[in-house]
Amino acid sequence: MERFEYAVMLTPADEGGFVVTCRDLPQLVTQGEYVADALSEASDAMDEVFAAYMKGKLAFPTPSKARRGEYRVAPPAETMAKAALYVAMKEAHRHERTLAKQLGVDEKEVRRLLDPHYASKLPRIAQAVAMLGNDL
Repeated sequence: MERFEYAVMLTPADEGGFVVTCRDLPQLVTQGEYVADALSEASDAMDEVFAAYMKGKLAFPTPSKARRGEYRVAPPAETMAKAALYVAMKEAHRHERTLAKQLGVDEKEVRRLLDPHYASKLPRIAQAVAMLGNDL
């Protein structure tokens, strides 16, 4: 799912640790004590940035290639799956109501599948993505 992996830069902070930024997602700014910690924090921050894009009905930027010294980071798996569903719906010009009808569920369930803060089961998200002709 390279579609949702973004290059991040770790810059040493004056007080120690690293500040994490992302060229493609300027809203992403976080920090961590060690490299592994900073990358984990970047993934968590990306979760919130993705939520903002989805709630604002914005298009995700195309990830740039990583430059020297940058790391590729993705949000948590559930967030990636929800983002894949969100993008598939936009590309198919499919509304929540229409997808709900195709899945044989209430429109509320589709809204929950798209809600980054609602815990959804990956097989259900995968089913919805498949209904739109894509794979996770």
